[in-house]
Amino acid sequence: MLLTLIAGTLILLLTWDFARKRQRVATLESSKITGPLSLPILGCGLQALHLGAENIIQWVGEQFERYGKTFRMWVLGESLIYTKDLRQFEHILGSTTLLEKGQLYKFLRPFLNDGLLLSTGRKWHSRRKAFTHAFHFTVLEHYVEIMDRSSGIMVEKLRPVADGKTPVDMLKFVSLAALDVITEAAMGVQVNAQNDPDFPYIKALKSVVYIQPNRMLKFSQRFDWLFPLAAPLLYRKLLDDIRVMHHFTDKVIRERRSTVERAIADGSYRPLSLGDAEIGRKSQMALLDILLQVSINGESLTDADIREEVDTFMFEGDDTTSSGVSHALYAIARHPEVQQRIYEELLDVLGPDPESPVTQALLQNLKYLDCVIKETMRLYPAVPAIGRHTQREIKVGEQTIPADTSIYLVLYFAHRDPDHFPDPLSFKPERFLEGQEEAHETFAYVPFSAGPKNCIGQKFAVLEMKAMISKVLRSYELLPLGEDLKPMMNFILRSSSGINVGLRPRV
Repeated sequence: MLLTLIAGTLILLLTWDFARKRQRVATLESSKITGPLSLPILGCGLQALHLGAENIIQWVGEQFERYGKTFRMWVLGESLIYTKDLRQFEHILGSTTLLEKGQLYKFLRPFLNDGLLLSTGRKWHSRRKAFTHAFHFTVLEHYVEIMDRSSGIMVEKLRPVADGKTPVDMLKFVSLAALDVITEAAMGVQVNAQNDPDFPYIKALKSVVYIQPNRMLKFSQRFDWLFPLAAPLLYRKLLDDIRVMHHFTDKVIRERRSTVERAIADGSYRPLSLGDAEIGRKSQMALLDILLQVSINGESLTDADIREEVDTFMFEGDDTTSSGVSHALYAIARHPEVQQRIYEELLDVLGPDPESPVTQALLQNLKYLDCVIKETMRLYPAVPAIGRHTQREIKVGEQTIPADTSIYLVLYFAHRDPDHFPDPLSFKPERFLEGQEEAHETFAYVPFSAGPKNCIGQKFAVLEMKAMISKVLRSYELLPLGEDLKPMMNFILRSSSGINVGLRPRV
């Protein structure tokens, strides 16, 4: 009787699994999109058990070598496609309707809710249009002083380890400086992360952006119903950390709204500053101020609306910039001729005094440094893959992507494709020099995505990267010390061995 019940249950499960996958399987097979062995019910779940942040990039690269520029994978009933095919990039990124993020982005939703990164449809379109002016160059000028000041603090924090012999994991220093920048720029408050890394909001943010992305690569934590059972302590910590973040953001929004409304009413508008008095005397504008004054369809944003956008700015403006700056410093340290050329440009544009302030115009004149950043983002894109989820079948050339499928455009390997970048593994900033650019196809290089959902804050990010890198190089010579990179990914590109350089004070 028991065996009959088990056999009957198994037959029902196999039938159900076959039925829910049948159409998608047929579409993939007719398009000749193949991939790793997929078992009934489990799909590639057994292989997924062995995947994590440390080995997912290597594994994806091996599948590209085995199955070509596009391959498929099943995790239980979830259909996934990974591609580095430029035809897929152009069709998907250029689409005005295929805007829903891949299923793995659901791990960001508990703390970002329905902000600009994750929203779609009318809500996304209206907010995207309203927020665009928040990153206009005239507004960005307000943030350069914040970037310069925070970079200066980072330079001082590096002095104790700048002995020319000690390998330094730059991500640890850059990440705190970037957090100081984005917190003040987004919310108008100073949390002084570099001086107080144990500030509750900072600890909570760092914890959440580690736990949630890491979940997507752990089979036992991937599903919301299983996560509390498989890791109850981690689950409770996640909830507590999100509560801390949201409480802090809500408090800042309430205080900021009250301050701005009073100041606008009496004509004495000044930004809120929790730091020294000098900052309060400067005319600065936080992104939060702009959100408070935005009107969409004649209605102001609620505090909940603003919080999800501020949290989105915080997430996108901290780790992505930290990864980009750290990888740039790593590459510069290992290419002395590049470093010398950057330093000569810094002397020419910014002058010999490493403490002299910078402006947006000066940073924009650092043309060679701009090429170095672009080449860094080619080899080490801060976001190694971009995901979309299909609501209906889409046809790209002779291939058809089935409905209800997450497709991931793997920038990390597309940017290293010799079909589009000669000598792809070499670090050559000259690829992007004006007059010497290699002929890249439109969607061959997309470190900030492309099309309707491209990164709205990319100009802010590049300015910040220039401010940080230039400040470090004006004070220190970078040396090729420490372990080499071992790329890992949990949404953002990192290295399991650290992103290491040596530092020697310039005389």
